[in-house]
Amino acid sequence: MARYPFGKRPDSGQPDRKRPHRNGRGLFLGAVLGAVAGFFLGRNLGNPVFGALIGAVIVSALMYRVNPGPWKRD
Repeated sequence: MARYPFGKRPDSGQPDRKRPHRNGRGLFLGAVLGAVAGFFLGRNLGNPVFGALIGAVIVSALMYRVNPGPWKRD
C-alpha cells in the first residue's frame, strides 16, 4: 500500500488531518536562545552554566512544539 502524506489520501472518507506542529529548526533556535537567556539569568543567580542548561532545555522544547515554521505545500 502506498503511503500518502497527511491530508492527501484520495480514497479515505475521513476528514483531512493536519501534520503535528514540530520543527527541528525551532528546536535549534530555542536551544541557542534559551542558553543565552539562561546564562544571563543564571549569572545573576550564581551559576551561569546551570542556568544556560535549564534555559536551553525549556526554550527549545517550547520552540519545537509552538513554532511550526512554514507549511511545506506541494
